[in-house]
Amino acid sequence: MKSVFLTVSCAFVFVLSAFTLNLAVEASLQHSQTATVIGTVLDVTGATVPHAHVVLQGLKEPRIFVTPENGFFEFDKVEAGTPLRVEVSAPELQSWSSNEIVLQPGQSFIVTDISLGVANVVTAVSAASPEEVAMEQVKAQEHQRVLGIVPNFFVTYERDAAPLTSGLKFQLAIKALTDPVTIAGFASNAAIYQAADYPGYTQGAAGYGKRLGATFAGGYSKILLGDAVFPSLFHQDPRYFYQGTGSTKSRLLHALSTPVFTRGDDGRREINYSNLLGDLCSGALANAYYPSQDRGAGLVVRSAAIGIGGRMAFGLIQEFVLHKWTTHSGH
Repeated sequence: MKSVFLTVSCAFVFVLSAFTLNLAVEASLQHSQTATVIGTVLDVTGATVPHAHVVLQGLKEPRIFVTPENGFFEFDKVEAGTPLRVEVSAPELQSWSSNEIVLQPGQSFIVTDISLGVANVVTAVSAASPEEVAMEQVKAQEHQRVLGIVPNFFVTYERDAAPLTSGLKFQLAIKALTDPVTIAGFASNAAIYQAADYPGYTQGAAGYGKRLGATFAGGYSKILLGDAVFPSLFHQDPRYFYQGTGSTKSRLLHALSTPVFTRGDDGRREINYSNLLGDLCSGALANAYYPSQDRGAGLVVRSAAIGIGGRMAFGLIQEFVLHKWTTHSGH
């Protein structure tokens, strides 16, 4: 009985040893058919690159390794005999790719010369056209109000304001003429005319209505002709250009010369044909709707004189007063 037990035990040990030896042989054979790829990712200064993405291409499914702080990577159990390529990328650095690699069974292949340069930074500069710049500046001007109430659109505080297109000149004029404060100003001016009994219409509601219509007609013709139509024809800028610097004398001369001289669309100083003709034409048109006793050449002359005097006063208060009280002026 004892001999039988020994025989069985010996047989069991033999089978177990054979099975273990077979597994070892198979593992050895399997290992001999694969290889290992290792390397370290560096930048051009020789410093290691952490968090780099290392991709082993050429396999049925690419393998990815993210490097730790020491930049080291390792791909084990890589199938031998297959053409492979190692690709490396990292944030803000240029990508790198190896030549084709064919591994031998059991080989440990070290990838050398991985050096990532700084990525080229492409800066796109989009230069706005003068028309686009002028449009943005006019948008800002349309928010300029004295004490946040009275429109102050026809003044620019830009040192190098872009020239206005004809469309923007008309846009500013229409914006000013349709503003509720402007309309209220016309109504108040008609009331003053009513009190002064000028022009020579009758009194009462009918007379005020006629004076109100005359005020609107005069105001609209002056602004439309002098600040939009003629500036477009003569290529002149209808705005007041705030100087703000220099001696008081130079600023006074700049403000008082506004009715006679203006800036052309080309930036040159020239005679202000636009406003001068606008005043004269507005006065001439008034002869069509003023009472007969108020018509004549004197009406045209008065219109021009009032226009010149008004623009002188406008320039003075713009230069020395209103810029302090104008919202969104940038000053």
